[in-house]
Amino acid sequence: RMDQALLLIRNELPAPGLNLAARSGSCYQCLYQFLAFVPPSNESLRKPGTASVMVDTQHPLTLLLNSSVGDRDVCKIQYHFGEFGNYSLVVKTLSTNTQTVSCDLIINEGPVNSYLPILFAFLVYMGILAILIAGRLLMKIDPVRNWVYKKLNPRATDRMINSELGSPNTTDSINCDPTPQSWNTGSQQRLRSLDTFRGLSLVIMVFVNYGGGKYWFFKHESWNGLTVADLVFPWFVFIMGTSIALALGSMLRWGSSKWKVLRKILWRSFVLILLGIIVVNPNYCLGPLSWDNLRIPGVLQRLGFTYLVVAALELLFTRADSGTWEGQFPALQDILPYWPQWIFILVLETIWLCLTFLLPVPDCPRGYLGPGGIGDFGKYPNCTGGAAGYIDRLLLGEKHMYQHPSSGVTYQSTMPYDPEGILGTINSIVMAFLGLQAGKITLFYKDQPKQIMSRFIIWGIVMGIISAILTKCSKEEGFIPINKNLWSISYVTTMSCFAFILLLLMYYLVDVKKWWSGAPFLYPGMNSILVYTGHQVFANYFPFKWKMQDSQSHAEHLTQNLTASALWVIISYILYRRRIFWKI
Repeated sequence: RMDQALLLIRNELPAPGLNLAARSGSCYQCLYQFLAFVPPSNESLRKPGTASVMVDTQHPLTLLLNSSVGDRDVCKIQYHFGEFGNYSLVVKTLSTNTQTVSCDLIINEGPVNSYLPILFAFLVYMGILAILIAGRLLMKIDPVRNWVYKKLNPRATDRMINSELGSPNTTDSINCDPTPQSWNTGSQQRLRSLDTFRGLSLVIMVFVNYGGGKYWFFKHESWNGLTVADLVFPWFVFIMGTSIALALGSMLRWGSSKWKVLRKILWRSFVLILLGIIVVNPNYCLGPLSWDNLRIPGVLQRLGFTYLVVAALELLFTRADSGTWEGQFPALQDILPYWPQWIFILVLETIWLCLTFLLPVPDCPRGYLGPGGIGDFGKYPNCTGGAAGYIDRLLLGEKHMYQHPSSGVTYQSTMPYDPEGILGTINSIVMAFLGLQAGKITLFYKDQPKQIMSRFIIWGIVMGIISAILTKCSKEEGFIPINKNLWSISYVTTMSCFAFILLLLMYYLVDVKKWWSGAPFLYPGMNSILVYTGHQVFANYFPFKWKMQDSQSHAEHLTQNLTASALWVIISYILYRRRIFWKI
């Protein structure tokens, strides 16, 4: 099967037989898991005892052979097997005069390179990018541009050229957009880098949700640590916070009362939560919606509640004008006027720390942050997530939580655990608030790109230093490890560090230098709710999914998942050209 290799064990030792166990390199402080019993050799027939097992190829394995009687270790081998490889492990004594045992690993049939499809896909996309860049350079040549003008509708052509591969054009908005106010007045100030960043996060999210080619690094990390799949959701939350600062300031400047804005915030939060509970979360292929096993937490629910808290917090203290603050420290004008917000966030984080490390959890050590199962040498099998899991099971009930957490495969945990649970929502609010800070920076230092970029760098460095302290620059040994399942504070600071740096790069390339229009990520970024909801609802429908000839092929899975992700980008581009945007 995919991500597996065949291992044949040849035991040339006399009785008793051997027990083969294994431990994955991705499983921290785990118990060895029994794989097979290898019978002893038959000395009269001079025939070795044999056994065959399938071994995992995603991570390095430690193989342990010990005697079936007395539990004496015979040998231990660390090796990273290759996909579809065929291996033999020969166990024998070096000579008849000595009891020294040798364990030799032999490659019978070499593995395949399962990463070649990624390289091929990368080269294809680079080729498409090169063609688009060449086409854009050709459009700058007068004869070529004139020929295109003749072939295309003059109005459509003018709109395409002026929009720099799809940027909204204010001259068209009066006739094309039912809400011209937002386009006529806001398009000049709209930061395309925000939509580009949001779109990048969304496209990666769609890709990994569709399977990511079944590669382990496109799946969520089993517990501590990061993979590509763990990056995108917090970035989305971060950009949501940034957009809150810009949107609320704009609505108040246009004369909307705070009560009217608050009603809009409440409605938007309600719709997001409702979409998550009724449309996205349930698996209708298993039958009608039933409250008995309905999952209450979820991605859109987390977004909706986070938006409600952060937007209400900003509305309470925001001002209609974002002029220069006449205070004692003008360099901190984006922070000091909002000190009550910072106190609120610090109180929230204190609550998270107290609940996480001080709340008594039955049959579990206080402050436990582990995955349970076979982790921590099997001491706490039912303690998955510690206080976070306990609070969800207590308040929501096990049937209303996510039933297949990422820790289930590697750590063999059996307890339900929800990565979008109650306790982790506190730190998603912190993440959105840091994004809100990025939005305030762009408002207070408008038309001062050097000031904006320098502050993004400073915030990125500060978040990185905090992460280094909390984690001790270690995956497992830190005070608070990086953990997406828990949404640990170190996870938030690390993702915020990345977000500030990425936003800085996109702001510089897209809004300052205008070297990049933001395409193609700009388009899904401006229709994010539609793309996210649509990709979940239509995940099992053609052309986003089809029956594969070889379901054990990374290449076929990668082709299908990349095609589906690209289709959503194309759909969002078509909607963009038609000025269709689903706003809540």
